[in-house]
Amino acid sequence: MSYLTFHYVFLLPPIALMAAAFRQPRGLEGDWRVRWAIPLICLIAFTYTTPWDNYLVAREVWWYGPDRVVATIGYVPVEEYLFFVLQPILTGLFLYQYLGRVSVQPTTDSTRAPWGGTLAFAGLTALGAALLLWGGDRGLYLGLILAWAPPVLAGMWLYDGETLWALRSTVLAATGIPTLYLWGADAVAIHSGIWTISPEYTTGWGLFGLPIEEASFFLLTNLLVVQGVLLLLYGSHEAVTPKKATA
Repeated sequence: MSYLTFHYVFLLPPIALMAAAFRQPRGLEGDWRVRWAIPLICLIAFTYTTPWDNYLVAREVWWYGPDRVVATIGYVPVEEYLFFVLQPILTGLFLYQYLGRVSVQPTTDSTRAPWGGTLAFAGLTALGAALLLWGGDRGLYLGLILAWAPPVLAGMWLYDGETLWALRSTVLAATGIPTLYLWGADAVAIHSGIWTISPEYTTGWGLFGLPIEEASFFLLTNLLVVQGVLLLLYGSHEAVTPKKATA
């Protein structure tokens, strides 16, 4: 299987199906944010991921079968640049499907949870830095993931953790299901030789048959997409209605 075929098999069909059955989030029908949230996240993802991904491929943290890609720009195949856009579209459309079926009314009774989210992702960032400084070659890939994605996630929680906490069930569902799907697709790609993960730069730990680094990558990047879209749609402190105390 080539990398382009991988897109035709795993990414384009579900994207096409969800686009054909497009749903707008309840309560936001016709809102300009619904139209622009996913394209904006795609632009941010492409811009933020491109230099990071090129660096990892240049370091040979992973590589691609030479007969599995069409061409490369820099160190990265053109199909990989396409993936930078297709994954946010896939996860973003799934989030819209969820929001189109579930009535979302952000409410919260916690002022501490936002700080908990911020500190949790800041802690992952610190772990990533520690792996890069003292983890040796085996900690390189995981360290680069944790030093790259969690700082942005921590910033999201610092900016408006109240909204993210109020929408935590949405975050869980809209992140979890696409992540499980992409874990399966990633396992097929590795088994097919589309890309190969270097054992020299990975910890050797696994999760559901995947290197822990790959599993972490898809979980964290889907979190970036889901939280980013939710903050664009609902990310105003005014959108969170405090729960009324009960007698």
